[in-house]
Amino acid sequence: MKNKLKVGYFGIGLDAYWPQFPQLLPTLLQHIDTVVNKLSIYDVEIVNLGMIDTPEKAFEAGHRFREADVDLLLLHVTTYAVSGTVLPVVLRSKVPVIILNISPKKAIDYKSFNQLGNRTEMTGKWLEYCSACPVPEIANAFKRCGVRFFQITGVLEDDAYLWEELGEWIEAAKVANTMFHNRMGLMGHYYNGMLDIYTDLTAVYATFGGHLEIVELDDLTEIRHTVTEKEIEERVAHFYQVFDVQDDCSIDELKRAAKTSVALDKMVDKYKLNSLAYYYMGNGVPENEDTATSVILGNSLLTARNVPVAGEYEVKNVLAMKILDSFGIGGSFSEYYALDFNDDIVLFGHDGPGHIAIAEGKTKVKPLQVYHGKIGKGLSVEMSVKHGAVTLLSVVEDGKGKFKLLVAEGESVAGPILEIGNTNSRYKFSIGARKFVELWNEQGPAHHCAIGVGHISNKLIKLAKLLEIEVVKVC
Repeated sequence: MKNKLKVGYFGIGLDAYWPQFPQLLPTLLQHIDTVVNKLSIYDVEIVNLGMIDTPEKAFEAGHRFREADVDLLLLHVTTYAVSGTVLPVVLRSKVPVIILNISPKKAIDYKSFNQLGNRTEMTGKWLEYCSACPVPEIANAFKRCGVRFFQITGVLEDDAYLWEELGEWIEAAKVANTMFHNRMGLMGHYYNGMLDIYTDLTAVYATFGGHLEIVELDDLTEIRHTVTEKEIEERVAHFYQVFDVQDDCSIDELKRAAKTSVALDKMVDKYKLNSLAYYYMGNGVPENEDTATSVILGNSLLTARNVPVAGEYEVKNVLAMKILDSFGIGGSFSEYYALDFNDDIVLFGHDGPGHIAIAEGKTKVKPLQVYHGKIGKGLSVEMSVKHGAVTLLSVVEDGKGKFKLLVAEGESVAGPILEIGNTNSRYKFSIGARKFVELWNEQGPAHHCAIGVGHISNKLIKLAKLLEIEVVKVC
């Protein structure tokens, strides 16, 4: 993959030790090999420079990591090393650093150690366990030089925490990398008067990277003219495979949605889009109205295949959807629908596309005679997010020109929903519905959020640290 995450890896030590303790370096190199072998499970490109133990090697390593265009550095502290040997590597690389403070075993075997007899040999054995010693010195140098760093402390073998933490950091770095290369389409305009969703687009570049491609609804309408009858028939058949199409859906409406769905795919391919925010009234131009009122099924299909689509031109929420989807947990477009004080739950949902890949059962397709608050009529989707653990994410503008992540963990639960042809789910929170909405609202989010399956707040916190933005977890 062209944009596969690149991780720079190096171990550190002190060259003065090697002639004094001949068995130390071979042992530490074995520890390095063990870590490198374990890194193979993470599906990233590893740039391994082995042991760095002199300033000269450090300068060379910094240049090599920079030439390799690494996204993240893993600094394996194998024993004591001076910070002057480390700093040139990270200053030249200019990427975040994770310090791996790894002990070879849970503890030194004190009895056998003290029975070695030879104090030189004993000192060499102790230095195998001395990884914690230089970390304060390294952290001090990093802090004073403005280097972003994070830490994982653990044991080389039989330490699930160490590898889980490392896996989460790498996964967060992958998502940051995905967002940096995200090509977001912007089609149409904001919903008139929704001030919360008006977004500083330059700040999107500054925080997440990526590219914003302005596309016209006229373009989508024009592409619809190229769609063949065969493509329409095939897409209608596909609708019946992936959706639970209700009996009152007319074939004409299905064909209309199919034509637009095929055109959406072609538009996404044309502009190489990875996400899309859209909204368009289409009033007064019949062809554009025909396009704008037939996008829901096609946008649901795109969302399910990792091209999240947010209605109402909700840039911040399509960012949230893309983040959750990049973590592999979906990300359905949602807003408060109602509070149920009897069951202590919050109903979330939205009109327009849903993330059908994370639906509880098959998503229903229903005809609507009116799109509430919008023009026209047509087909819509009705689904609930899979029952079980969920994570809510909102990308929030903080009023100071910055973004922050707002996170909550809860549970999608069974029960009655509003069968109105919209996405609709019931969510329960550990702090209760009343407290949840108050704490969530307190952070000043837009009224939309993204909801994915599973609990991943730890990963989102790590992502926020990599992006250098604030993160708030409500529950």
